[in-house]
Amino acid sequence: MNKILKKRKPADNVVELTLEAKDVVRNAQAGQFIILRVDEEGERVPFTICDYDKQNGSLTLLIQIVGYTTERLAQLNEGDYIHDLVGPLGNPTDLSHADSILLVGGGIGTAVIYPQSKQLKAQGKTVDVILGARDKSLLMYEDEFRKNCGNVYIMTDNGSKGEKGFVTDKLKQLIEKGQRYDVVFAVGPLVMMKAVCDVTRDYGIETIVSMNSIMVDGTGMCGCCRLTVDGKTKYACVDGPEFDGHKVDFAEALARSRIYVEQEKKHRCRIRG
Repeated sequence: MNKILKKRKPADNVVELTLEAKDVVRNAQAGQFIILRVDEEGERVPFTICDYDKQNGSLTLLIQIVGYTTERLAQLNEGDYIHDLVGPLGNPTDLSHADSILLVGGGIGTAVIYPQSKQLKAQGKTVDVILGARDKSLLMYEDEFRKNCGNVYIMTDNGSKGEKGFVTDKLKQLIEKGQRYDVVFAVGPLVMMKAVCDVTRDYGIETIVSMNSIMVDGTGMCGCCRLTVDGKTKYACVDGPEFDGHKVDFAEALARSRIYVEQEKKHRCRIRG
């Protein structure tokens, strides 16, 4: 069992949990994920490793409340326990070939790019970041990014903070002004990642995306997280979770992501009573 050491709410409908997980963080790297169960009968749910501390053996997760399990996790408090978690899973991010990197995060995608910003700064890389959200209440880790990145650009759909518009608006603006990046690493809703890839493809900029597919076992055996990349079947849990965004079949991924939307709503309503 894993004890909850700290809980806070960094944005609307999102909770941050810091857990005891010494065995997991011992080998954890940016870009990897874990799978947990709230209790013995609980479903297996994947979460990106948002942060970790190898010295005290703690692991931090960002959890967006969308269904039954995430609702249950949000109801837990400091001192409570989750039944189990396994990890680290997936392949760590490798940006060793790039010197100038742009991170693009939309919503809960911040959980993936935040550890990247820390790791890349430690490696002496040049890092900028674009953070996007519908409203300022949904922005996360802005101050933390400012410690790790050269430039932090804020975009909100309604203009409540930063500039009004989408992350792709700022991306186009930066490129057209002559800013050059070796790699763009984009994480967020599928439609956002697709839009980013549509922009960077025209400029020939390498673009990496993190695919948070439907997942069950996390070992490549169940096949639930399959997607098509460059015309070939890949599995997010063992081949990813990161892929060349210009080769991902986003139309297929979008269709698969909507399979259980209604079930998630019903189960969330059940726990709320």
